[in-house]
Amino acid sequence: MSDFVHLHVHSDLSLLNGLTQIKTLVKTAKKRGFSAISLTDYGSMYGAIKFYQSCLAEEIKPIIGFEAFVAPRTRHDKESGKDDTPYNLILLAENYDGYRNLMKLTSIGHLEGFFNEKPRIDKDLLRELGKNIIALSGPINGEIATLLKQSKYEQAKKVALEYNEIFGQDNFYLELQDHPAIEGQMTVNTELIKLSKDTGIPLVVTRDVHYLNTEDAEAQDILLCIGKGWKVGYTNREDYRQVDRSLCSEEDIISRFRHVPDAIANTVKIADRINIEIELDNWHFAPVDLPPGKTADEHLRDEAYRLAPKFYPDMQKEVGERIEYELGIIKTKGYSPYFICVADYVAYAKSHGIVESTRGSAAGSLVSYVLGITTVDPLRFKLPFERFLNPFRPSPPDVDTDFADDRREEMIEYVTKKYGEDRVAQIVTFGTMAARASVRDTGRALGLSYGFCDQVSKLIPPGAQGFPMTIARALEEEPDLKKLYQTNDDVKRLLDLAQRVEGCARHTSVHAAGVVISPTPLTDFTPVQRETGGDKIVTQYEMKTVEAAGVLKNDFLG
Repeated sequence: MSDFVHLHVHSDLSLLNGLTQIKTLVKTAKKRGFSAISLTDYGSMYGAIKFYQSCLAEEIKPIIGFEAFVAPRTRHDKESGKDDTPYNLILLAENYDGYRNLMKLTSIGHLEGFFNEKPRIDKDLLRELGKNIIALSGPINGEIATLLKQSKYEQAKKVALEYNEIFGQDNFYLELQDHPAIEGQMTVNTELIKLSKDTGIPLVVTRDVHYLNTEDAEAQDILLCIGKGWKVGYTNREDYRQVDRSLCSEEDIISRFRHVPDAIANTVKIADRINIEIELDNWHFAPVDLPPGKTADEHLRDEAYRLAPKFYPDMQKEVGERIEYELGIIKTKGYSPYFICVADYVAYAKSHGIVESTRGSAAGSLVSYVLGITTVDPLRFKLPFERFLNPFRPSPPDVDTDFADDRREEMIEYVTKKYGEDRVAQIVTFGTMAARASVRDTGRALGLSYGFCDQVSKLIPPGAQGFPMTIARALEEEPDLKKLYQTNDDVKRLLDLAQRVEGCARHTSVHAAGVVISPTPLTDFTPVQRETGGDKIVTQYEMKTVEAAGVLKNDFLG
């Protein structure tokens, strides 16, 4: 274990605030000699699974958490002027149970506490779900730091003891940061050290990482301005360009906190305690209806043989052999509940006059054909089952079902009522900063004219599907753009900064088709939230990671 561990770290999934994409963050932490690294994005856990997978690949310990927003009163209080500004608090999962509690906390924050653009939790929730979680008091806008900044020491002491009681001794730490450019930070540090001596609550050092290198501060500031609609030149705004929030070396951080060696050592102590093992790629299916005493495998077999004679009255030998072959693979892979679930909602659509059809490789399944999921005879057209479900590949079945566009929501409502509101959700997607958009957004933040930025962005050619154009590639391929870059200082600065924010996550949206159905509440597998500006419930994990977490995607296309 290294001598210092970063416990307060943001990725680009702290939308329009963090600069570094997760794989790059983890690879860099490994290269810099860290044996563990945390992820504590704002209010959400969008990147937790991708982060976990990346850490396993790099053989570095993952520390999963998020930076929570604690309501000043309760999460249900949403009065302008009184409840506008929540307090930040770092929450880290100590183990798998803590990870599950974090998923519940962020989900409730989004579904119940969302106010003033922030998903808020409260202390009642922390008392209920704070077990197996290690908490840090947060940055300068944490509750304790806020009170200390206001010279309210006794009140800060009371709040610190309250948090210590909520999480338990040695599960709550007072957080020190070395950011002299932040007003009041160094005074707060002095008071936190005194508070630790007075209460016995241990100290810990963090960096509040938002990017990799010191020189990235300007690009991160551009992101912040894009998100807030600010211009870089505004004087009355948050400006962290003089605050070093890089993934600094352990030598750097240790040199700044030699006067509190225990606070450094506690980062390693916390990392040593944390041990999260998440079961990946083990499917958990919808709790389908089964006849008494029957398993899903038995029921699927019964249904296949009951329905097959409607399509093959003579039940030729070829039919029976194909059914047996497919059922054998389906059973071995454990996918019988999936077929039963899909057959059920397709049957509902047909019985309610909802136009539906199925596309793709599912047409190669005879079992799907006799269940009514597909409408193409795979024997007649000699369609291979293995294109749909290959016994030698780990990929799950994927039935793409089209429903009448004006009744797609009715289909989602059907499965929601059948399986439960807490077990059905659509899937989040992330819009990213593409090349042209990066140029326009960066130019707007820099205060450059729309016409100028539009002219430059149009010199970037569109990419092909699956092969998006990048600014770097455009500079190689487009001589006019390259010439402008080499001769015009404004263009050079614009493109240099745009390249540094290019590819960062920009916003969330809803997957065009994906719906997940789980056997228990979804928050056992993925945190959830509402779609931006709407009421649809969506997962916080995008398609690949929600499936890795164990919940299979169902495609409800419109």
